[in-house]
Amino acid sequence: MRPATYYILASLAGEPLHGYAIAQRAGELSDGAVKITAGTLYGALDRLADQGLVVVDHEEVVNGRNRRYYRITDDGLHAMAEELASMRSAVAVGEAAIGQFKLGTVL
Repeated sequence: MRPATYYILASLAGEPLHGYAIAQRAGELSDGAVKITAGTLYGALDRLADQGLVVVDHEEVVNGRNRRYYRITDDGLHAMAEELASMRSAVAVGEAAIGQFKLGTVL
């Protein structure tokens, strides 16, 4: 899973958000490492919706413009959990490798 995708899902784990708020939250959650442009965001949201990982929660009109709110689905939470498990495994491998390096027993 791409970092932007992970952070989009993570942004929606708490509550439904509209596009701009998703991009802002992803930036905050990643400490600024992930910067999602509108083109990237809406393409990713369409793809995630096609995969059943997010759905449109509701829409409202703000200042004459349609604002669409998205929420994560149970499948989206499951995909996030799988990615998190994969990241934990990668961290464990990295920590073990660094530990062996510090001990002078490089693999």
